[in-house]
Amino acid sequence: MQVADILETMEYGPAPESAAPANAWLDAHERRFGMFVGGEWTAPGDGRLFDSVNPANGKPFAQLTQASEEEVERAVAAAQAAFEGWSQAPGHVRARYLYALARQIQKHARLLAVLETLDNGKPIRETRDIDIPLVARHFYHHAGWAQLMASELPGYAPLGVVGQIIPWNFPLLMLAWKVAPALAMGNTVVLKPAEWTSLTALLFAEICQEIGLPPGVVNIVTGDGKVGERIVNHPGIAKIAFTGSTEVGKLIRAATAGSGKKISLELGGKSPFVVFDDADLDSVVEGVVDAIWFNQGQVCCAGSRLLVQEGVAERLNTRLRARMEKLRVGNPLDKAVDIGAIVAPAQLQKIERLVAQGQAEGATLWQPSWACPTDGYFFPPTLFTGVAPAATIAQVEIFGPVLVASTFRTPAEAVALANNTRFGLAASVWSEDINQALDIARQIKAGVVWINCTNQFDAAAGFGGYRESGYGREGGKEGLYEYVRRGMGDGVLGMGNGDTNGAASPSKSKNGKGNPSLSPTPYSLPPIDRTPKNYVGGKQARPDSGYSRPGYGAGGQQIGEVGEGKRSLAYRLTFRAP
Repeated sequence: MQVADILETMEYGPAPESAAPANAWLDAHERRFGMFVGGEWTAPGDGRLFDSVNPANGKPFAQLTQASEEEVERAVAAAQAAFEGWSQAPGHVRARYLYALARQIQKHARLLAVLETLDNGKPIRETRDIDIPLVARHFYHHAGWAQLMASELPGYAPLGVVGQIIPWNFPLLMLAWKVAPALAMGNTVVLKPAEWTSLTALLFAEICQEIGLPPGVVNIVTGDGKVGERIVNHPGIAKIAFTGSTEVGKLIRAATAGSGKKISLELGGKSPFVVFDDADLDSVVEGVVDAIWFNQGQVCCAGSRLLVQEGVAERLNTRLRARMEKLRVGNPLDKAVDIGAIVAPAQLQKIERLVAQGQAEGATLWQPSWACPTDGYFFPPTLFTGVAPAATIAQVEIFGPVLVASTFRTPAEAVALANNTRFGLAASVWSEDINQALDIARQIKAGVVWINCTNQFDAAAGFGGYRESGYGREGGKEGLYEYVRRGMGDGVLGMGNGDTNGAASPSKSKNGKGNPSLSPTPYSLPPIDRTPKNYVGGKQARPDSGYSRPGYGAGGQQIGEVGEGKRSLAYRLTFRAP
């Protein structure tokens, strides 16, 4: 037997990531959570508790509290009280807090990644290697913008209290996309995570406490759509930032019309993945894997519509089927798994219903020969071919691991098919002819177009769509404008840099006198959060990861942190020894 034969017949062994850090954190809270309001935790609401379920096994593993109207009121009041001091804090002070958040996220990276996987069902490889590093990156990036606000956005002021409502597909990353720029620009936040995936947002609240973020700057309330509705309609909120379905986005737009609230919406998509006959098909196959089977296809910009030039369509479909046969669906805590669990039964039922409808409308379905696990909410990677442009599955966002494929003959037809949808969030163009790729990209109506790649994100690059994919941008300098407005002139809140241009002060009463309880707080400069290091080879050595362990004094108080060493540090010591 040759080595090549052995490699072809080898089975993947299990590579489980331990859930112990997340379980220890949950047990420390008795697996019951209240709200984070004004820098303090509310008690779990008896009679208002609902389950957070692990999608991989369908079992509840924590309980959250449905926020009451009074708790939403308290959260908004706390954010209003904190706004005056936070918005007047110098930019470099806000920058240090954002930097400290980024460092603490890195230090808690393993806990955050495991908790996100347990709560959402996505593979640990994705939370560990993509989501959490991007979360830290957003806070680092916006720490820089906080410091540069006065010089780079002269004449702009923060809005006030920002209401933020985020989805369940990227729970912590969506939080970072919204909280980081809001805080950098001097706003305060009332955030509602998705009811299915709230746990990492609550852990983030603890991190805010750890770094000493002033009370009320970030407030987190949990619950279903009724809580979001209260946030949207609250008169004390200056802006709504929402990521979610187009249908809910329309309701929010109608509810805020005429209210004076600023609004940004990042909604659904049905993104085209356009492949020309000169494309590198092996690269295309891996691009498709990243485009539609990443996060079980539960991605707003997923490349769910595969448009292939006729001459290479059959070859590409053959390679895709071979690649799909090798994908692994299973326990998302297994580091060798490619596709995890669908987030909830309701979402799984929606996927199954639309797949059945696709078959009924005449499309050809193909799925791998293996079966999905039965304990949990799993769905196999699915390929539809021969899909008509007007078919339901070609027009409706499935939000699952389902790829629908059609063919085209000419570049003009490719553009027409790509634009044949009510959405306009993202697209991906594949061709070895860069001039052709750039020309096609310019004609596709999408907020973001990738060339020979897909799902590339960075905090420095703006992201967003138009048409029924919403409006507004997140990330980059363009994303900052969603959280500021032109200065209002004299008699309004300053920026902490000598400006008198700013948002109206919430501390002013009707008679023009300030409310002493809401007076600005002169925040002291927080200490720089330095990386704990090891001593290896005669010098200080940074740990291989951002992880650290707390050190406690005799009285039980935390007095510092030490870096967590890994095997490679020992290897470096071994090989450097004489």
